[in-house]
Amino acid sequence: MSAELEARLRRVEDRQELAELVLLYFHVMDERELDALPRIFTADAHLGSGDGVFDATGLAAITDTYQGRFDALGATFHYSHGLIVEFDDADSDVASGTLTGHAEVVRNGTPMIVGLRYRDRYRRTPDGWRIADRIMSYFYYTPADRYVDVMPSDDRNLAYGDARPADWPSVLTGGDLSWLRSLAAR
Repeated sequence: MSAELEARLRRVEDRQELAELVLLYFHVMDERELDALPRIFTADAHLGSGDGVFDATGLAAITDTYQGRFDALGATFHYSHGLIVEFDDADSDVASGTLTGHAEVVRNGTPMIVGLRYRDRYRRTPDGWRIADRIMSYFYYTPADRYVDVMPSDDRNLAYGDARPADWPSVLTGGDLSWLRSLAAR
């Protein structure tokens, strides 16, 4: 097999492994299988959120963050709408990704729906691809019965009991779109 064909095949395999990794994350979250986090994150990973609520570095801190989150959550169901991956041309063991999805959750006894976006950095380890950095953001996080009323508002994040601005679309919040321009220019 030629070196070019071998490199192309490896990229296809890498994309498939990353797609499975982000889906595994959803299953781990829904089943609260915190012991599986080393299969998802690097040992030195960072977990953050667009609204600044999450900011944890290292597996122990990430585990504690998720445990605290689970303490407020009942049943959850996360599902993916797709992953866009961009590989680092200088380092074949590094990639970035944007994952969109939704979640149905019960938070503090209230059924809620969530529009999610994850901005990730991935790193290949000896055990396979892992998330090295994840920033979660919310298009909305609202009680299911308030969806129609909340959607026209800019304050669509009701996860914490008060109305907070949604993290995106960036065009409405003045956010940085360089990440999207980079993907669109490929």
